[in-house]
Formats: sequence, C-alpha cells, structure tokens
Amino acid sequence: MINLKQTHSGKQLVFFWCLLVLVPSLVRGECTCDYEDEDRNKSLALKYKVAAIASILVAGAIGVCSPLLGKFIEALRPEKNFFFMIKAFAAGVILSTGFIHVLPDASENLASPCLNQNPWGKFPFAGLVAMASAIGTLMVDAFATSHFSKSHFNKTEETVADEEQTGQHENHLHLHTHATHGHSHGSISMVEGSGSRSAQLLRHRVISQVLELGIVVHSVIIGISLGASESPKTIKPLVAALTFHQFFEGMGLGGCISQAEFKTRAVAIMALFFSLTTPVGIAIGIGISNIYDENSPTALIVEGIFNAASAGILIYMALVDLLAADFMNPKLQNNGILQAGASVSLVLGAGLMSLLAIWA
Repeated sequence: MINLKQTHSGKQLVFFWCLLVLVPSLVRGECTCDYEDEDRNKSLALKYKVAAIASILVAGAIGVCSPLLGKFIEALRPEKNFFFMIKAFAAGVILSTGFIHVLPDASENLASPCLNQNPWGKFPFAGLVAMASAIGTLMVDAFATSHFSKSHFNKTEETVADEEQTGQHENHLHLHTHATHGHSHGSISMVEGSGSRSAQLLRHRVISQVLELGIVVHSVIIGISLGASESPKTIKPLVAALTFHQFFEGMGLGGCISQAEFKTRAVAIMALFFSLTTPVGIAIGIGISNIYDENSPTALIVEGIFNAASAGILIYMALVDLLAADFMNPKLQNNGILQAGASVSLVLGAGLMSLLAIWA
C-alpha cells in the first residue's frame, strides 16, 4: 500500500517537473522571430502589391481632392455647415488612426520578444515617444504660428508707414495733411480688421503642413511593411483596408488644405505628395523585400519609434487643431443641429476607422 502511494506521488512529481519545463517553452514557441515560409508566394504577392499601389493612389487622390472642390461645389466650401460635418468625420478618422492603428503597432514593435528585454521590455517606450512627439508638435505649432504672425504684422506696419510718408511728401498743405492723417488711421483700422483673418489663415497653414508630416511618416512605414511582405494572405485584406484608410485620411488633410487657402501650385504639390507616399512606400518595400527582415531588432526599433512619433502628432492634431478648434467655433456653438450633426460625424468617422483595425 505504501509502495503504491510512493509510486503515485512519484508520477505526480515527474508530471509536475515535465509541466514546469514544457510550459515556458510552449509560451516561447508562440513568439518567434523567424519568418514564416509556409505562406510565401512571391509572384502572387507581387500582383496584390501592384493592385495596392493603384487602388491606394486613386483613393488617396480622390480623398484629398474632395474637400478642395469647394471652388466648384458650394456645399464643400469651408464656411458651409456640411464642411464642418465632413471635417468632424475626417478628424475622427485621424484620431482613430493614431489611437487604434499606429500607437498599438508601435507598442507591439518596441515590446517585441525579438528585442533585448533590457531596456525595451522594462519601459513603455512607445508611450514615451508618442508623448514627446505630441509635446514637440505643440511647440512647433506655437512657435511657427508666433513667427509667421509677427512677420506678417511687421510687414503690415511697414506698408502703413510707407503709405503715410508718401501722403505727407505729396501734400504740403496743413489741411490736406490732416486728411491724410485721417486716411492713415483708416488704413490701420482696416489692417486690424483683417489681422484676425490673416492670423487664422496662418494658423490653418501651419496645421495643414504639420498634419501632412504626421500622416506621411506612418504612410511610408505602412507602405514599406506591405511592400516587403511576401504573404498573399497578409497583403490581400490590407489592400482594401488601406484603400479606405487613405481615402478617409485624405479627406481630413484636404479639409485643412482647403481652409489654408494656399496657391494652386502649393495645393497641387501637397495633394500629390500625400497621394504618392504610401504607393512609394510599397515600391520601396518591393525593392528591399529580399533583404528586409521585419523581425530584425533594427527594423522593429526604427518602425516602432517612427510609428509612435507619428501617433503623437496625429492624436495632438486631431484633438487640439481639428476637433477643439471646430467644436469651440461660435458657428457650431450657436447651432444645436449642426453641433449634433458634427458629433455624429465624429463618432461615425472614429468608429468606421476603428472597425478597419480588424483587417489592418
């Protein structure tokens, strides 16, 4: 009887030790740094990549150009109510892109088991980089706006002074001097009246340029990742998801460019630059697919840091420069129906973009 008990307890002890040894190896087996060869099909993957370049290029161009058609379509002009709703939808898309798509990818890259756990596994570097990026965006936003505003104000003062001097030199009569003096005051009041509009225009220009920077950074990274992949199963769902992704982001950027009132050439350059970023990234990915290893420490760290920085820029721009600016606008504050419509558009944009995270 004692021997049976000892045998039974011995078996339990052996089972326990086997479990203790095997479980960690099973857990580690789920996280591998080796590339999976079983799904690779280079020729089929290349066809999907070419289709992705075409569809994403067209979707991005349509998205970014849609809000710019305000010159021809009255409903798309920045002063119209419908434009507020489009912009709220696009801001929701950009906010979701930062929180749901880009930041989790950065966290996954920088917390990968393929990286040395000291220091990458001991600190949330993705959150740190995103926070630093948001603070940096705030500083750039503030300094750029301040610099352009002061420069514009100094030019305006010089123009008014020149007008006043010209008037005084041309007229020597005391009575006419008084009239000219009155005219100069009128010029100053006109400048003050247009000053707020000029400052607002400068603000929109800074916003559109910083926002494009944030979008471009993560668009190139997404493109390289897709282009370097040789698995049709991975690429196929990404093509549709990234097409919608690029279209919605383009709408947000196009709305900002429209409000900035750039010259036609500048608008064309910004729209073209946005439309080409992801396709160019895919082309780069195709070119380096033979040497690119997405699980190498260098690739993981570079992608993670750039994605985190991009997430910080997008989250800041969506919350501060797009949503806060529009939702605190007197036009929106004094119109309950417009406010409700913009809120629904915001939730709809953020929700649809979040839904795309299932596939991409």
